Amino acid sequence: MVITLEQKIGQLFLIGFEGDILTKNHPIRNDITQNNLGGVILFDRLLAKKKHHNNIVSPKQVQTLTHDLQELTSDTLLIGVDQEGGNVSRFKKKRGFPVTPSAEKLGTESDTDLTRKSAEQTATMLQSTGINLNFAPVVDLNIYRENPIIGHYERSFAANAKTVTTHAKVWIDAHRQKNILSCLKHFPGHGSSHSDSHLGFVDITTTWKEDELLPYKELINDGYADSIMAGHLINQNFDTQYPATLSRTTLQPLLREKLRFDGVLISDDMQMKAITDYHGLEKGCCMALAAGIDLLIVGNNIKHDPGILMRLRDAVFYALDRGILTESRIEQAWTRVQKLKSNLKKPHGTT
Repeated sequence: MVITLEQKIGQLFLIGFEGDILTKNHPIRNDITQNNLGGVILFDRLLAKKKHHNNIVSPKQVQTLTHDLQELTSDTLLIGVDQEGGNVSRFKKKRGFPVTPSAEKLGTESDTDLTRKSAEQTATMLQSTGINLNFAPVVDLNIYRENPIIGHYERSFAANAKTVTTHAKVWIDAHRQKNILSCLKHFPGHGSSHSDSHLGFVDITTTWKEDELLPYKELINDGYADSIMAGHLINQNFDTQYPATLSRTTLQPLLREKLRFDGVLISDDMQMKAITDYHGLEKGCCMALAAGIDLLIVGNNIKHDPGILMRLRDAVFYALDRGILTESRIEQAWTRVQKLKSNLKKPHGTT
């Protein structure tokens, strides 16, 4: 079967969408069946429309939704979610889902028993609802405890790299037992930042410490890095102009060469203001692909556009025409995404 360039580009996006059921004319249907969308990301709310519910309403509803999504493709659709536990949980107790402690709480325990139990509970719940990719664990070091997006929400296991790595391995093992992919985040380290990339420019040049790479180094070396998420973080020691997501001089020498990671590199949500306020969504996505990102998350939640995939695909073709992107870079990213998917068995018995 010949895979066209258009189909390969579709595989490089993971898009958010509106609704808790897959209606007959839902735009996401066409994205998957006609444009070969690589995956989706689920949210419990739709911020753009101030809706307090979106894709996640109840366990049975999510199971039906993910089943219907997978039925649209003979490939395996990546279905991702941010389910870290604690404050960052898309699956809420009030909707019938189990709750687990924050990473910080888990990291303060004298052993990893609670982390194992929490990760097993999370992975079992994700498997039962048809999720196959969890954007966790956070492997940021809790260096600045007043950090508005990591420390404040208790998302880091600890300030110590060994503690973070130990708990992350337990978390990932539990997910792998349930056929759930994990994602290490936020490279090269968000734990020392004093600001939030959801809201704008984040410069970690003076706060970042090289120890923040240690969890990545060990987890990559020991085969625990299913995927890695790059943060919208600028460190002028690596790149004086662009955040890691858009920076080839950060991703290539540091992550690909020094740390020897050859798996799927995922962007943080490209709709965050750290990207859109400075580059715009379309240009930002093309810059990220050129820099070495393989899979682009577009939450479609902060702002919502049912036709967003077509907009972004057109932007990629424009970048190819202008020489900003190359077909070999698309091929490389597509190959990595297919390899990641090959680690998953097709759910629900579909073919």
